[in-house]
Amino acid sequence: MSTNAVVDLPPDLPPDTADLPVLLDWLAARRADAPVWRDRYGLHHVFRHADVEVVLRDVATFSSDFSAVMPGSEAMSKGMLTRLDPPEHKALRHLVSAAFTPRRVAALEPRIRELTRSMLDGAGASFDLVDTLAFPLPVTVIAEMLGLPASDRPRFRGWAEGLFSMQVDDPKEAVADPAVRDAMGEITSYLGDWCRARRADPTDDLISALVTAEVDGRRLDDEEAANFSMLLLLAGHITTTLLLGNAVRVIDENPGTWAGLRAEPSAIPSVIEEVLRLRPPFPMTARATTRDVEIAGTTVPARSIVMPWLLSANHDPDAHPDPERFDPTRAGIGGGSQLAFGHGIHFCLGAPLARLEARVALEEMTSRWAGVSVGEGEQRPYTGRVLGTRRLPVVAT
Repeated sequence: MSTNAVVDLPPDLPPDTADLPVLLDWLAARRADAPVWRDRYGLHHVFRHADVEVVLRDVATFSSDFSAVMPGSEAMSKGMLTRLDPPEHKALRHLVSAAFTPRRVAALEPRIRELTRSMLDGAGASFDLVDTLAFPLPVTVIAEMLGLPASDRPRFRGWAEGLFSMQVDDPKEAVADPAVRDAMGEITSYLGDWCRARRADPTDDLISALVTAEVDGRRLDDEEAANFSMLLLLAGHITTTLLLGNAVRVIDENPGTWAGLRAEPSAIPSVIEEVLRLRPPFPMTARATTRDVEIAGTTVPARSIVMPWLLSANHDPDAHPDPERFDPTRAGIGGGSQLAFGHGIHFCLGAPLARLEARVALEEMTSRWAGVSVGEGEQRPYTGRVLGTRRLPVVAT
């Protein structure tokens, strides 16, 4: 744990993700003294690994449907996989799950490696990792899977950076915020055009699969298909973008790791898992209670928003001994106790793809350069609800 004191913070709000040492200290204090903590907006935050796991697993008590607690959210949630409960969740997930099976994802490796090499060929001795590789690699892959033109990559990046940097004072009011509605509307309008085009002339891509498949005897309408496509597009690239930046930063902070990976590339998957544990791209998620429920001795009323902290769970010493230590050899690092991709029915659909993209990128980088270190210059960390940086200057040797 860091030695930073948690001072000068609002007593009823968490620290920002941009100040990770302070945030980790604050999370450790909450795990010890307030494992369920209510903020100024009435959200109940959950910090211990065992409790976070229960929240993620018990979908009957902790719902992903926020319509009862966030009036007006229904339209933005239509077709949004992360905001649905069974049985609709299962039916919609099944629509695209075949595209993300380990076997189908593994078949993408030659294309991912080709793209990685091409992008790194254009890098000099000093470059921005996000601009050069961490953003364009995953966004190109998911755009190709969806059937969207690579020429629209700048538009995708602007949308992602805008949404994931957006600050809303009261999260329960997010759906009513004009900036949020405008941003979401611009994306779904773009994707709605593609959904209508693919409905009229289907091809071999994920958008065509969404608009032509039947779910319980009906087809998705354009709004549902556009929302689902938006989730795939944004989550399908931002996760890997954040993961790659976090991986290079963690490796840089632990001397000898890069040289070790050059000598033993087979260790790269374990390093990726440890990076995910230490710095999950999404440090928290959200659920809505369907009934009064007790968590760690605290009664949380029905129709409350619960925020399970994946970052805190991954740093819980009861689940991971000596949790602040970077240790890719730790037991069970690739098992279910590592919650970066969630747990239960909402386990990240794109986890196999993110892991593959990160592995190929690190294989290509470590085989190409004796070392890559974080250079001078602004990193521009994200604030709010994602953990990572929008810029990462690096020096390759």
